Amino acid sequence: MAKKNFKELFDPKESKWGGISLPMFLAALVVVAIVVYVPFGLDKEGNPGSFLRPNFLIMFSALAVFGLLFGEIGDRIPIWNDFIGGGTILVFFMAAVFGTYHLVPENFMKAVNIFYGKQPVNFLEMFIPALIVGSVLTVDRKTLIKSISGYIPLIIIGVIGASAGGILVGLIFGKSPMDIMMNYVLPIMGGGTGAGAVPMSEIWSAKTGRPAGEWFGFAISILSIANVFAIICGALLKKVGEAKPSLTGNGELIIDNSKEAIRDKEVDVKPELTDTTAAFILTGVLFMVAHILGEVWESLGIGFDLHRLVFLILLTMFLNIANLVPDRLKAGAKRMQTFFSKHTIWILMAAVGFTTDVKEIIAAAAPSNILIALAIVLGAVGLIMLVARKMKFYPVEAAITAGLCMANRGGAGDVAVLGAADRMDLMSFAQISSRIGGAMMLVLGSLMFSAFLK
Repeated sequence: MAKKNFKELFDPKESKWGGISLPMFLAALVVVAIVVYVPFGLDKEGNPGSFLRPNFLIMFSALAVFGLLFGEIGDRIPIWNDFIGGGTILVFFMAAVFGTYHLVPENFMKAVNIFYGKQPVNFLEMFIPALIVGSVLTVDRKTLIKSISGYIPLIIIGVIGASAGGILVGLIFGKSPMDIMMNYVLPIMGGGTGAGAVPMSEIWSAKTGRPAGEWFGFAISILSIANVFAIICGALLKKVGEAKPSLTGNGELIIDNSKEAIRDKEVDVKPELTDTTAAFILTGVLFMVAHILGEVWESLGIGFDLHRLVFLILLTMFLNIANLVPDRLKAGAKRMQTFFSKHTIWILMAAVGFTTDVKEIIAAAAPSNILIALAIVLGAVGLIMLVARKMKFYPVEAAITAGLCMANRGGAGDVAVLGAADRMDLMSFAQISSRIGGAMMLVLGSLMFSAFLK
Protein backbone atom coordinates (compact mmCIF):
# COMPACT_ATOMS: atom_id res chain seq x y z
CA MET A 1 0.00 0.00 0.00
CA ALA A 2 1.36 3.40 -1.01
CA LYS A 3 2.22 5.71 1.86
CA LYS A 4 -0.15 8.62 2.40
CA ASN A 5 1.17 12.08 1.54
CA PHE A 6 -0.02 15.67 1.81
CA LYS A 7 0.05 16.27 -1.93
CA GLU A 8 -2.78 13.82 -2.60
CA LEU A 9 -4.72 15.19 0.36
CA PHE A 10 -4.87 18.71 -1.09
CA ASP A 11 -5.38 17.66 -4.71
CA PRO A 12 -8.99 18.63 -5.60
CA LYS A 13 -9.16 15.77 -8.10
CA GLU A 14 -8.49 13.16 -5.39
CA SER A 15 -11.01 11.89 -2.82
CA LYS A 16 -8.74 11.35 0.17
CA TRP A 17 -10.85 12.97 2.90
CA GLY A 18 -12.53 9.75 3.95
CA GLY A 19 -13.64 9.19 0.36
CA ILE A 20 -14.64 12.84 -0.14
CA SER A 21 -12.90 15.30 -2.43
CA LEU A 22 -11.27 18.44 -0.99
CA PRO A 23 -13.96 20.87 -2.27
CA MET A 24 -16.77 18.70 -0.85
CA PHE A 25 -14.96 18.31 2.46
CA LEU A 26 -14.38 22.06 2.79
CA ALA A 27 -18.07 22.65 2.11
CA ALA A 28 -18.96 20.12 4.82
CA LEU A 29 -16.49 21.80 7.20
CA VAL A 30 -18.15 25.19 6.65
CA VAL A 31 -21.61 23.73 7.30
CA VAL A 32 -20.44 22.06 10.54
CA ALA A 33 -18.77 25.30 11.68
CA ILE A 34 -22.03 27.20 11.11
CA VAL A 35 -24.06 24.59 12.99
CA VAL A 36 -21.65 24.50 15.93
CA TYR A 37 -20.57 28.14 16.28
CA VAL A 38 -23.15 30.50 14.76
CA PRO A 39 -25.75 31.71 17.30
CA PHE A 40 -29.36 31.78 16.19
CA GLY A 41 -32.51 32.60 18.11
CA LEU A 42 -33.13 31.58 21.71
CA ASP A 43 -33.34 28.18 23.37
CA LYS A 44 -36.09 27.03 25.76
CA GLU A 45 -34.36 28.72 28.73
CA GLY A 46 -34.07 32.05 26.88
CA ASN A 47 -30.33 31.69 26.25
CA PRO A 48 -28.74 32.24 22.82
CA GLY A 49 -29.59 29.29 20.60
CA SER A 50 -27.91 27.72 17.58
CA PHE A 51 -28.57 25.64 14.50
CA LEU A 52 -27.35 22.50 16.30
CA ARG A 53 -29.87 19.67 16.58
CA PRO A 54 -28.21 17.15 18.92
CA ASN A 55 -29.59 14.00 17.31
CA PHE A 56 -27.60 10.95 16.25
CA LEU A 57 -27.20 11.86 12.56
CA ILE A 58 -26.09 15.45 13.19
CA MET A 59 -23.57 14.53 15.88
CA PHE A 60 -22.29 11.54 13.92
CA SER A 61 -21.62 13.78 10.90
CA ALA A 62 -20.17 16.70 12.88
CA LEU A 63 -17.73 14.43 14.72
CA ALA A 64 -16.90 12.68 11.45
CA VAL A 65 -15.90 15.98 9.83
CA PHE A 66 -13.79 16.87 12.89
CA GLY A 67 -12.23 13.40 12.83
CA LEU A 68 -11.46 13.55 9.12
CA LEU A 69 -9.86 16.99 9.45
CA PHE A 70 -7.28 15.92 12.03
CA GLY A 71 -7.22 12.21 11.21
CA GLU A 72 -6.17 12.57 7.59
CA ILE A 73 -3.57 15.17 8.54
CA GLY A 74 -2.28 13.07 11.46
CA ASP A 75 -1.85 10.06 9.21
CA ARG A 76 0.57 12.10 7.10
CA ILE A 77 2.80 13.71 9.76
CA PRO A 78 5.99 11.60 9.50
CA ILE A 79 7.20 11.20 13.09
CA TRP A 80 3.72 11.49 14.61
CA ASN A 81 2.31 8.86 12.29
CA ASP A 82 5.24 6.50 12.75
CA PHE A 83 5.60 6.60 16.53
CA ILE A 84 2.67 8.32 18.26
CA GLY A 85 -0.35 6.81 16.55
CA GLY A 86 -1.11 8.92 13.50
CA GLY A 87 -4.54 10.36 12.84
CA THR A 88 -6.26 8.38 15.56
CA ILE A 89 -4.21 9.98 18.33
CA LEU A 90 -4.18 13.46 16.78
CA VAL A 91 -7.99 13.39 16.65
CA PHE A 92 -8.08 12.36 20.31
CA PHE A 93 -5.65 15.04 21.54
CA MET A 94 -7.10 17.87 19.44
CA ALA A 95 -10.62 17.05 20.60
CA ALA A 96 -9.36 17.00 24.22
CA VAL A 97 -7.82 20.45 23.76
CA PHE A 98 -11.01 21.80 22.18
CA GLY A 99 -13.12 20.40 25.00
CA THR A 100 -10.90 21.30 27.93
CA TYR A 101 -10.25 24.89 26.86
CA HIS A 102 -13.84 25.58 25.77
CA LEU A 103 -13.07 26.06 22.09
CA VAL A 104 -16.53 24.72 21.30
CA PRO A 105 -19.86 25.92 22.77
CA GLU A 106 -21.33 24.27 25.85
CA ASN A 107 -24.40 22.99 24.00
CA PHE A 108 -22.12 21.09 21.63
CA MET A 109 -20.24 19.55 24.57
CA LYS A 110 -23.52 18.42 26.15
CA ALA A 111 -24.53 16.81 22.85
CA VAL A 112 -21.15 15.04 22.59
CA ASN A 113 -21.55 13.66 26.11
CA ILE A 114 -24.89 12.16 25.19
CA PHE A 115 -23.67 10.87 21.83
CA TYR A 116 -20.58 9.26 23.31
CA GLY A 117 -21.59 7.79 26.63
CA LYS A 118 -25.05 8.69 27.89
CA GLN A 119 -28.57 7.54 27.14
CA PRO A 120 -30.44 7.62 24.87
CA VAL A 121 -27.64 7.58 22.25
CA ASN A 122 -24.42 6.24 23.85
CA PHE A 123 -22.51 5.43 20.65
CA LEU A 124 -19.86 3.61 22.70
CA GLU A 125 -22.46 0.98 23.58
CA MET A 126 -22.99 0.42 19.87
CA PHE A 127 -19.33 0.49 18.87
CA ILE A 128 -17.88 -1.91 21.45
CA PRO A 129 -20.62 -4.60 21.24
CA ALA A 130 -20.30 -4.61 17.44
CA LEU A 131 -16.55 -5.16 17.74
CA ILE A 132 -16.95 -7.84 20.43
CA VAL A 133 -19.56 -9.89 18.60
CA GLY A 134 -17.79 -9.55 15.25
CA SER A 135 -14.39 -10.55 16.58
CA VAL A 136 -15.47 -13.34 18.95
CA LEU A 137 -17.76 -15.04 16.42
CA THR A 138 -14.97 -15.30 13.83
CA VAL A 139 -12.30 -16.70 16.15
CA ASP A 140 -11.58 -20.36 15.51
CA ARG A 141 -13.40 -22.44 18.15
CA LYS A 142 -10.33 -24.43 19.27
CA THR A 143 -8.29 -21.23 19.44
CA LEU A 144 -10.99 -19.59 21.53
CA ILE A 145 -10.95 -22.44 24.04
CA LYS A 146 -7.17 -22.15 24.33
CA SER A 147 -7.45 -18.43 25.06
CA ILE A 148 -9.84 -19.02 27.98
CA SER A 149 -7.36 -21.27 29.74
CA GLY A 150 -4.32 -19.08 29.11
CA TYR A 151 -5.43 -15.45 28.91
CA ILE A 152 -6.51 -14.87 32.53
CA PRO A 153 -3.11 -16.06 33.84
CA LEU A 154 -1.51 -13.69 31.33
CA ILE A 155 -3.43 -10.78 32.88
CA ILE A 156 -2.20 -11.79 36.34
CA ILE A 157 1.39 -11.85 35.06
CA GLY A 158 0.87 -8.35 33.70
CA VAL A 159 -0.30 -7.11 37.11
CA ILE A 160 2.77 -8.69 38.74
CA GLY A 161 5.04 -6.93 36.24
CA ALA A 162 3.23 -3.63 36.77
CA SER A 163 3.57 -3.94 40.54
CA ALA A 164 7.28 -4.77 40.35
CA GLY A 165 7.99 -1.87 38.01
CA GLY A 166 6.02 0.63 40.08
CA ILE A 167 7.52 -0.46 43.40
CA LEU A 168 11.07 -0.38 42.04
CA VAL A 169 10.79 3.20 40.78
CA GLY A 170 8.68 4.24 43.77
CA LEU A 171 11.45 3.22 46.17
CA ILE A 172 13.77 5.64 44.38
CA PHE A 173 11.38 8.47 45.28
CA GLY A 174 10.95 7.28 48.87
CA LYS A 175 7.48 5.78 48.45
CA SER A 176 6.54 2.59 50.26
CA PRO A 177 5.48 -0.53 48.35
CA MET A 178 1.98 -0.31 49.89
CA ASP A 179 1.65 3.30 48.80
CA ILE A 180 2.57 2.30 45.24
CA MET A 181 0.17 -0.65 45.22
CA MET A 182 -2.84 1.16 46.68
CA ASN A 183 -2.47 4.58 45.08
CA TYR A 184 -0.78 3.79 41.76
CA VAL A 185 -1.11 0.14 40.70
CA LEU A 186 -4.74 -0.31 41.75
CA PRO A 187 -6.14 2.72 39.90
CA ILE A 188 -3.96 2.19 36.81
CA MET A 189 -4.62 -1.53 36.47
CA GLY A 190 -8.16 -1.38 37.84
CA GLY A 191 -10.22 -1.48 34.66
CA GLY A 192 -10.69 2.23 33.94
CA THR A 193 -12.74 4.97 35.57
CA GLY A 194 -16.39 3.93 35.84
CA ALA A 195 -15.82 0.24 36.52
CA GLY A 196 -12.49 0.71 38.31
CA ALA A 197 -11.51 3.97 40.01
CA VAL A 198 -15.05 4.96 41.01
CA PRO A 199 -16.06 1.73 42.81
CA MET A 200 -12.54 1.38 44.19
CA SER A 201 -12.77 4.84 45.74
CA GLU A 202 -16.00 3.77 47.42
CA ILE A 203 -14.26 0.68 48.80
CA TRP A 204 -11.44 2.93 50.06
CA SER A 205 -13.96 5.27 51.70
CA ALA A 206 -15.76 2.37 53.40
CA LYS A 207 -12.50 1.14 54.90
CA THR A 208 -11.16 4.55 56.00
CA GLY A 209 -14.34 6.49 56.77
CA ARG A 210 -12.99 9.42 54.74
CA PRO A 211 -14.57 11.00 51.62
CA ALA A 212 -14.08 8.90 48.50
CA GLY A 213 -12.93 11.99 46.62
CA GLU A 214 -9.68 12.06 48.59
CA TRP A 215 -8.52 8.85 46.93
CA PHE A 216 -10.32 9.35 43.63
CA GLY A 217 -8.81 12.76 42.81
CA PHE A 218 -5.26 11.47 42.69
CA ALA A 219 -6.30 8.12 41.24
CA ILE A 220 -7.97 9.65 38.19
CA SER A 221 -4.96 11.88 37.55
CA ILE A 222 -2.41 9.07 37.72
CA LEU A 223 -4.70 6.90 35.61
CA SER A 224 -4.90 9.66 32.99
CA ILE A 225 -1.11 9.81 32.79
CA ALA A 226 -0.84 6.03 32.47
CA ASN A 227 -3.57 6.07 29.82
CA VAL A 228 -1.46 8.39 27.67
CA PHE A 229 1.58 6.14 28.10
CA ALA A 230 -0.55 3.11 27.22
CA ILE A 231 -1.72 4.76 24.00
CA ILE A 232 1.81 5.76 23.02
CA CYS A 233 3.10 2.27 23.89
CA GLY A 234 0.39 0.82 21.66
CA ALA A 235 1.74 2.80 18.72
CA LEU A 236 5.32 1.83 19.61
CA LEU A 237 4.43 -1.87 19.86
CA LYS A 238 2.96 -1.64 16.38
CA LYS A 239 6.39 -0.44 15.17
CA VAL A 240 8.11 -3.20 17.17
CA GLY A 241 5.98 -5.76 15.36
CA GLU A 242 6.89 -4.23 12.00
CA ALA A 243 10.60 -4.25 12.86
CA LYS A 244 10.55 -7.74 14.44
CA PRO A 245 7.90 -9.81 12.62
CA SER A 246 8.65 -12.84 14.82
CA LEU A 247 7.13 -11.00 17.80
CA THR A 248 3.73 -10.34 16.26
CA GLY A 249 0.78 -12.25 14.90
CA ASN A 250 -0.28 -9.19 12.89
CA GLY A 251 -3.52 -8.91 14.82
CA GLU A 252 -3.70 -12.55 15.95
CA LEU A 253 -3.15 -13.03 19.69
CA ILE A 254 -2.84 -16.80 19.95
CA ILE A 255 -0.07 -18.85 18.34
CA ASP A 256 -1.82 -21.71 16.56
CA ASN A 257 0.38 -24.07 14.58
CA SER A 258 -2.40 -26.57 13.94
CA LYS A 259 -3.66 -27.09 10.42
CA GLU A 260 -7.27 -27.46 11.53
CA ALA A 261 -7.75 -23.82 12.48
CA ILE A 262 -10.32 -22.03 10.34
CA ARG A 263 -9.77 -18.32 10.00
CA ASP A 264 -12.28 -15.56 9.44
CA LYS A 265 -15.35 -16.90 7.70
CA GLU A 266 -15.76 -13.95 5.37
CA VAL A 267 -12.79 -15.31 3.40
CA ASP A 268 -14.94 -18.26 2.32
CA VAL A 269 -18.40 -16.71 2.52
CA LYS A 270 -19.18 -13.32 1.01
CA PRO A 271 -21.86 -11.69 3.18
CA GLU A 272 -24.90 -9.94 1.78
CA LEU A 273 -26.38 -6.81 3.31
CA THR A 274 -29.06 -8.99 4.90
CA ASP A 275 -26.32 -10.96 6.70
CA THR A 276 -24.80 -7.77 8.07
CA THR A 277 -28.20 -6.51 9.15
CA ALA A 278 -28.96 -9.83 10.84
CA ALA A 279 -25.60 -9.67 12.65
CA PHE A 280 -26.39 -6.18 13.91
CA ILE A 281 -29.77 -7.36 15.21
CA LEU A 282 -28.10 -10.37 16.84
CA THR A 283 -25.64 -8.02 18.52
CA GLY A 284 -28.51 -5.98 19.95
CA VAL A 285 -30.34 -9.03 21.24
CA LEU A 286 -27.20 -10.43 22.85
CA PHE A 287 -26.54 -7.06 24.45
CA MET A 288 -30.06 -7.10 25.89
CA VAL A 289 -29.46 -10.52 27.43
CA ALA A 290 -26.06 -9.36 28.74
CA HIS A 291 -27.69 -6.32 30.34
CA ILE A 292 -30.30 -8.52 32.04
CA LEU A 293 -27.58 -10.79 33.41
CA GLY A 294 -25.56 -7.78 34.58
CA GLU A 295 -28.54 -6.34 36.45
CA VAL A 296 -29.32 -9.69 38.06
CA TRP A 297 -25.66 -10.13 39.08
CA GLU A 298 -25.63 -6.68 40.71
CA SER A 299 -28.86 -7.43 42.58
CA LEU A 300 -27.22 -10.48 44.18
CA GLY A 301 -24.82 -8.20 46.08
CA ILE A 302 -21.85 -10.51 45.65
CA GLY A 303 -19.37 -7.71 46.34
CA PHE A 304 -17.72 -6.96 43.01
CA ASP A 305 -19.04 -5.82 39.68
CA LEU A 306 -19.27 -7.90 36.52
CA HIS A 307 -20.00 -5.47 33.73
CA ARG A 308 -22.61 -6.33 31.11
CA LEU A 309 -19.85 -6.42 28.49
CA VAL A 310 -18.33 -9.36 30.36
CA PHE A 311 -21.60 -11.24 29.94
CA LEU A 312 -21.71 -10.20 26.26
CA ILE A 313 -18.27 -11.73 25.74
CA LEU A 314 -19.27 -14.92 27.56
CA LEU A 315 -22.52 -15.23 25.59
CA THR A 316 -20.77 -14.74 22.26
CA MET A 317 -18.06 -17.21 23.24
CA PHE A 318 -20.76 -19.77 24.07
CA LEU A 319 -22.45 -19.29 20.68
CA ASN A 320 -19.11 -19.73 18.91
CA ILE A 321 -17.92 -22.73 20.91
CA ALA A 322 -21.33 -24.43 20.59
CA ASN A 323 -21.30 -23.70 16.85
CA LEU A 324 -24.80 -22.21 16.97
CA VAL A 325 -24.23 -19.39 14.48
CA PRO A 326 -24.32 -20.07 10.68
CA ASP A 327 -21.30 -19.14 8.61
CA ARG A 328 -23.18 -16.45 6.68
CA LEU A 329 -24.17 -14.72 9.90
CA LYS A 330 -20.58 -14.92 11.13
CA ALA A 331 -19.45 -13.31 7.88
CA GLY A 332 -22.03 -10.57 8.36
CA ALA A 333 -20.78 -10.01 11.90
CA LYS A 334 -17.23 -9.62 10.64
CA ARG A 335 -18.38 -7.10 8.03
CA MET A 336 -20.24 -5.20 10.75
CA GLN A 337 -17.11 -5.20 12.89
CA THR A 338 -14.99 -3.92 10.01
CA PHE A 339 -17.37 -1.02 9.41
CA PHE A 340 -17.14 0.15 13.01
CA SER A 341 -13.43 -0.51 13.57
CA LYS A 342 -12.16 0.92 10.28
CA HIS A 343 -14.68 3.58 9.31
CA THR A 344 -16.03 5.09 12.53
CA ILE A 345 -12.93 5.03 14.74
CA TRP A 346 -12.13 8.74 14.22
CA ILE A 347 -15.72 9.65 15.07
CA LEU A 348 -15.47 7.83 18.36
CA MET A 349 -11.98 9.17 19.09
CA ALA A 350 -13.29 12.70 18.60
CA ALA A 351 -16.13 12.04 21.05
CA VAL A 352 -13.74 10.45 23.57
CA GLY A 353 -11.36 13.38 23.23
CA PHE A 354 -14.02 16.04 23.79
CA THR A 355 -14.95 14.34 27.08
CA THR A 356 -11.32 14.06 28.28
CA ASP A 357 -9.95 16.79 30.55
CA VAL A 358 -6.37 17.73 29.68
CA LYS A 359 -6.09 19.43 33.08
CA GLU A 360 -6.43 16.05 34.84
CA ILE A 361 -3.21 14.96 33.20
CA ILE A 362 -1.43 18.24 33.96
CA ALA A 363 -2.53 18.15 37.63
CA ALA A 364 -0.56 15.00 38.42
CA ALA A 365 2.37 15.72 36.14
CA ALA A 366 5.03 15.72 38.87
CA PRO A 367 8.20 13.96 37.61
CA SER A 368 7.95 11.23 40.25
CA ASN A 369 4.35 10.41 39.36
CA ILE A 370 5.10 10.38 35.65
CA LEU A 371 8.03 8.00 36.10
CA ILE A 372 6.10 5.69 38.44
CA ALA A 373 3.16 5.53 36.02
CA LEU A 374 5.55 4.83 33.15
CA ALA A 375 7.26 2.09 35.15
CA ILE A 376 3.92 0.43 35.89
CA VAL A 377 2.94 0.41 32.21
CA LEU A 378 6.36 -0.80 31.06
CA GLY A 379 6.53 -3.39 33.84
CA ALA A 380 3.28 -4.95 32.66
CA VAL A 381 4.37 -4.87 29.01
CA GLY A 382 7.87 -6.16 29.69
CA LEU A 383 6.97 -9.18 31.81
CA ILE A 384 4.14 -10.18 29.49
CA MET A 385 6.42 -10.06 26.45
CA LEU A 386 8.97 -12.22 28.27
CA VAL A 387 6.53 -15.03 28.99
CA ALA A 388 3.97 -14.66 26.19
CA ARG A 389 5.51 -17.05 23.67
CA LYS A 390 5.87 -19.79 26.29
CA MET A 391 2.15 -19.40 26.95
CA LYS A 392 1.37 -19.66 23.21
CA PHE A 393 0.65 -15.95 22.70
CA TYR A 394 2.31 -13.52 20.32
CA PRO A 395 4.33 -11.06 22.49
CA VAL A 396 3.18 -7.84 20.81
CA GLU A 397 -0.52 -8.68 20.86
CA ALA A 398 -0.26 -10.10 24.38
CA ALA A 399 1.40 -6.93 25.68
CA ILE A 400 -1.23 -4.76 24.00
CA THR A 401 -4.27 -6.65 25.30
CA ALA A 402 -3.26 -8.13 28.68
CA GLY A 403 -0.91 -5.25 29.51
CA LEU A 404 -1.90 -1.92 27.96
CA CYS A 405 -5.63 -2.63 28.02
CA MET A 406 -5.36 -3.17 31.76
CA ALA A 407 -3.42 0.07 32.21
CA ASN A 408 -5.85 2.45 30.50
CA ARG A 409 -9.20 4.13 31.14
CA GLY A 410 -11.49 1.20 30.43
CA GLY A 411 -13.62 0.98 27.28
CA ALA A 412 -12.57 4.33 25.85
CA GLY A 413 -8.93 3.57 26.68
CA ASP A 414 -9.22 0.21 24.92
CA VAL A 415 -10.43 1.97 21.78
CA ALA A 416 -7.54 4.45 21.93
CA VAL A 417 -4.86 1.83 22.58
CA LEU A 418 -6.09 -0.60 19.93
CA GLY A 419 -6.53 2.25 17.48
CA ALA A 420 -2.95 3.43 18.02
CA ALA A 421 -1.68 -0.14 17.69
CA ASP A 422 -3.89 -0.85 14.65
CA ARG A 423 -5.26 -3.92 16.45
CA MET A 424 -8.98 -3.14 16.69
CA ASP A 425 -9.79 -6.81 15.99
CA LEU A 426 -8.51 -7.60 19.49
CA MET A 427 -11.35 -5.69 21.18
CA SER A 428 -12.81 -8.82 22.76
CA PHE A 429 -9.55 -9.58 24.58
CA ALA A 430 -9.18 -5.91 25.51
CA GLN A 431 -12.61 -6.07 27.11
CA ILE A 432 -11.67 -9.22 29.02
CA SER A 433 -8.74 -7.22 30.41
CA SER A 434 -10.77 -4.12 31.27
CA ARG A 435 -13.79 -5.93 32.69
CA ILE A 436 -12.74 -9.29 34.11
CA GLY A 437 -9.26 -8.01 34.93
CA GLY A 438 -10.83 -4.91 36.46
CA ALA A 439 -13.13 -7.04 38.62
CA MET A 440 -10.09 -8.99 39.82
CA MET A 441 -8.40 -5.72 40.80
CA LEU A 442 -11.48 -4.61 42.76
CA VAL A 443 -11.25 -7.80 44.79
CA LEU A 444 -7.52 -7.20 45.33
CA GLY A 445 -8.21 -3.58 46.32
CA SER A 446 -10.82 -4.61 48.84
CA LEU A 447 -8.41 -7.09 50.41
CA MET A 448 -5.52 -4.60 50.50
CA PHE A 449 -7.59 -1.74 51.92
CA SER A 450 -8.94 -4.09 54.59
CA ALA A 451 -5.50 -5.36 55.56
CA PHE A 452 -3.40 -2.19 55.45
CA LEU A 453 -5.73 0.76 56.13
CA LYS A 454 -7.00 1.73 59.55
